Amino acid sequence: QVQLVESGGGLVQAGGSLRLSCAASGGAFSSYAMGWFRQAPGKEREFVARISMSGAITRYADSVKGRFTISRDSAKNTVYLQMDSLKPEDTAVYYCAADRSPIPSMVTTAYDYWGQGTQVTVSS
Repeated sequence: QVQLVESGGGLVQAGGSLRLSCAASGGAFSSYAMGWFRQAPGKEREFVARISMSGAITRYADSVKGRFTISRDSAKNTVYLQMDSLKPEDTAVYYCAADRSPIPSMVTTAYDYWGQGTQVTVSS
């Protein structure tokens, strides 16, 4: 059983930056691909970014490409989401998730474990 704990959310002005962290425990971190998703009020949870087990391959939603960067530190069992040039439409609860399968996926049902989420609010 893998436990995931997100941190780093908060309130930021448009154009600003935040770095989210997700600490993993209870499993072999390198055995999981990791993803970030977000959910805005009244909307479905949507894919943001994914990083492979080795960290060599990353994928992004078109809406964040060029502004967000996903990375992982195996020594710290932590995955990060660096968010730059933030926009009000990035406001959401951000979740990290772990996927045991190496097959890249952007759907929530493919992920096996989820964190509790961290709120990101971007003011205009």
